[in-house]
Amino acid sequence: MSLVIAIPSKGRLKEQVEAWLADAGLKLEMSGGARGYSASLKGLPGAQVRLLSAADIAEALDAGEVHLGVTGEDLLRERGEGLDARVHLIRALGFGRADLVTAAPKSWLDVDTLADVEDVASDMMARTGRRLRVATKYVTLTRAFFARHGVADYRIVESGGATEGAPAAGAAELVVDITTTGATLAANGLKVLSDGVILRSQAQLAAGLTATWDADARAQTERLLRIVEARAAALRSATLAWPARGDAEETALISRLVAQGAQPRPNGLLVDSAAVSEAGLALTAIGLGPVTVARPEYVFDASCEAFDTLCARLN
Repeated sequence: MSLVIAIPSKGRLKEQVEAWLADAGLKLEMSGGARGYSASLKGLPGAQVRLLSAADIAEALDAGEVHLGVTGEDLLRERGEGLDARVHLIRALGFGRADLVTAAPKSWLDVDTLADVEDVASDMMARTGRRLRVATKYVTLTRAFFARHGVADYRIVESGGATEGAPAAGAAELVVDITTTGATLAANGLKVLSDGVILRSQAQLAAGLTATWDADARAQTERLLRIVEARAAALRSATLAWPARGDAEETALISRLVAQGAQPRPNGLLVDSAAVSEAGLALTAIGLGPVTVARPEYVFDASCEAFDTLCARLN
């Protein structure tokens, strides 16, 4: 069985996923034109790519209908209890960032925390017999979060449209919604509670643990993960090279840099990008040089921790 990968079918997230894959040399090639819903990956022969909505990808991973997928962690966590037994988060991708937050009207000057919300909800229930209404598309995450904070006297109003507009429309008192900057919430007269961040979400490469993982699917997944992990390692690494002297002072310095995390190479060192300046200065301080810095395209390791961890979960 060939590997089945799901990626977003439209929008900014699709563009970001395509750019991430292309940067690793895995260019997306559409089937049936630009508006098709299937594709392949250059560099990963035989793998099937399905283009789905981000929500459908989360559902497909949860149901084991695809082996791998890229979608928001918020959509995956919304799948409910036991998700970690059905879906394995392989790698956070650093884009598609958004926070799932609880927001109240700015006019509620005395409400800043979930404890304040519970006071308002209890008072509303006592005075009117009505529960505080919370508009959201994230029912599962909202209920779990409110339970952890002791908020009980409320009811969910499931949102089918622009959630942030619910209080102004009189449909709800609070909202739980996804936001990147908070600007849309603010424009609708809402403020994020000081302890109201439910989840700091971003795009995740995830695996459906209940999919059919035969030898072919595993082999293609190993190839994919080795490539993307090698590219990620390269982006955070640099190679330092210099004319070697081979004396005791140079040997001692190299040993010290290796102890700090550098990796020896035949003609130099592979170091973390953040350590380039310090390592270069240390080398020149003992008279070595010129020290040149190069950025690798890929750094392939003998092992692949991401794949080994996935195999352990599958087994």
